[in-house]
Amino acid sequence: MASGDEDFPSSSGANDNKRRIAGMCWKKGTDAMSKENWDYCIEMFGQCCTLVPDNLVYRQMLRKSEYMKYKNNKSGAAMASMRLMGTRGKVKKAKNGKNWTEMAVAAEEGLTVNPWDAQLNADLGEAARNLGFDDIAVFGYEMAVQSEPKNLEYLKGFAEVLAAKGEYDRSRSQWKKIYELDPMDGHARSMMTFTDTQKLIDRSKMEEAKTTREVQQGYEESVKGNKVNENEVSTPGVSQEADLKRMQRKDPANKDNYQKLADLYRKEGRLEEALEQYTKAFEVSGDVVVREQGEDTRLDMLRRNLGIAKEVANKKPDDEKTRENVVALTKELLAQEIEIFSRWSERRPQDLRLKFELAQRFMRDGKFPPATQLLQQAAGDVRIEGPALLALGKCFLKMKQNSLALRQFEKAVDRFNIAESKDQYVECHYLLARLYEDAKDLDKAESHYTEVLAADYGYKDTSARLEKIQRERGGADGNADLGDV
Repeated sequence: MASGDEDFPSSSGANDNKRRIAGMCWKKGTDAMSKENWDYCIEMFGQCCTLVPDNLVYRQMLRKSEYMKYKNNKSGAAMASMRLMGTRGKVKKAKNGKNWTEMAVAAEEGLTVNPWDAQLNADLGEAARNLGFDDIAVFGYEMAVQSEPKNLEYLKGFAEVLAAKGEYDRSRSQWKKIYELDPMDGHARSMMTFTDTQKLIDRSKMEEAKTTREVQQGYEESVKGNKVNENEVSTPGVSQEADLKRMQRKDPANKDNYQKLADLYRKEGRLEEALEQYTKAFEVSGDVVVREQGEDTRLDMLRRNLGIAKEVANKKPDDEKTRENVVALTKELLAQEIEIFSRWSERRPQDLRLKFELAQRFMRDGKFPPATQLLQQAAGDVRIEGPALLALGKCFLKMKQNSLALRQFEKAVDRFNIAESKDQYVECHYLLARLYEDAKDLDKAESHYTEVLAADYGYKDTSARLEKIQRERGGADGNADLGDV
């Protein structure tokens, strides 16, 4: 049997001969259908699939013949589960060895016993996906989902192969089903937004392409730039990617090879491929560090997509859909950061910088009480004490606890200087001035406003407020609204 690094004969003559023979088998199979000779139909259409494995019509007719043989009983042959035990073993062995062609053949052998078997259909989809037979991959996973519509693994595989084919609406539909079945699945939620973005990006690229040929050339260049042809013999040391894939095949249980390849992909900006490798590394090792690398890569994907979505929106300022997409991606990124940073923080309770980052996300989400607790802890790190105290004061302001806010700003202001942190220095003095002005302590308010003007004369309404205090020394505006600072 061929391995995952081999494909069907590539010479045009050999392929033409296979297709010619497949055409003969097709004719015999269709003739047998009219006679309802289902066993012979299955044999002939099976030959077609073996000879031309990427032909969807052949696969569909094979499955239809199998359905007819068993009179659509949804369970296949008698005692099918017992008869398939050996087949499942062959499929598993081929999968572990990444022998995708052998895996596809074994799955099809099993489907002749029970063509509704969800696992075997999914196995066919996975094998076809790795062989690059996208239509067959979609077909396999779709059959699996039809048999077991609530199986999260099959739904995920189906969603992924649909996205790979550019069928973003159908892919999103599957991710939505996953999220409805498991509302705690943040990845499914993010993928719904991701598919929307990818659809928009692809549409924008197609619109910008001047000719059909430009689109085709762009695709070909992308493939050449991002993928190594595994059918080519690569000399060790020439390609780091090829070397790592070779090491993976030799030692599939070694997580380091997956992790190193993921690091390489991430460095090159191939984030989807990097995430796939981190996932494999985690599957074989259970290493929490690897899992976090994968989660961080997932956040990078969202950030990249948000950046692209903003670029598209800037080019189409009147397109409501592009604006909605930016808003949705922004919300999704924030939700994912909170979810992932929270999980990391639980595992690393001593990481005060991480607490600070998480607190900032809670503030953006309008969740000030949990942000406050985290910032109080983060202030214990002298390296970020000033920014943490400043953020803590702003939280207290939002919660209308001005006296507590004032206390934090007073502690924070001495941690900043104009040379190293001008923006924070100015903001802290301004907030203190506003609070003292509101409290009718005009001497201190004037002092802090003066510090602001000395550093940035045009900062907000500082000049006007200071002039007002100096004109009406006893009549300061006691109704200052600090909610928007």
